[in-house]
Amino acid sequence: MLTIHDMSVGYGEDRTVLRDVSVTVRPGRILALTGSSGAGKSTLLNAMAGLLRPRDGVVRVDGQPLRDRDHAVEHRIVLVPQDNGLAPILTAAENLQVALVADGVTPPEARRQTTAMLDLLGLAGQADQLVEELSGGQQQRTAVARGLALRGGVLLADEVTSELDAGNRQRVLDLLHDEARRGAAVVFATHDPEVAAACEAELHLVEGRAEVLRD
Repeated sequence: MLTIHDMSVGYGEDRTVLRDVSVTVRPGRILALTGSSGAGKSTLLNAMAGLLRPRDGVVRVDGQPLRDRDHAVEHRIVLVPQDNGLAPILTAAENLQVALVADGVTPPEARRQTTAMLDLLGLAGQADQLVEELSGGQQQRTAVARGLALRGGVLLADEVTSELDAGNRQRVLDLLHDEARRGAAVVFATHDPEVAAACEAELHLVEGRAEVLRD
């Protein structure tokens, strides 16, 4: 379980982006993280992922204060960033295989899981294409495929449906719900009110402060 208590996060000495945020990310549920551009959604996800250290307050994972990104990885916190985080000079399949092997999966099993996951995301035909050759939507789906393949206990997804058509948006949302049913805690930052409404809970950010709309 991931919990945040009275957390404030900023950049530099003066710029505070989030103030006094408290939230519990529960296993088996999807928390929609909403708010206008610049409200702090990505900042909150980065703090949950151990990439940003809070100025005040604490992020806890399984009861322990989250130290850094390595600690987050140890506790199976997977981040699918808004910029997708893929290696552009590798193929879609290679991006998944490298991540899986680094996570301890054998190469043959990594290849099998990669094929299955890309097929789930409708990317079987793009497996051997370089990421830099893929469309924006295909890159987003590849990043989601990699995040899902890692089978984290916490999955943080940052605007991963922004470039998708309605069919692929629903496909990704269904797969995130499957992750929650598996027992993962899912946090999904989105601008899409229909996508947010399909999640079990919603945390709305306004000018750096959080308001629980549904819990």
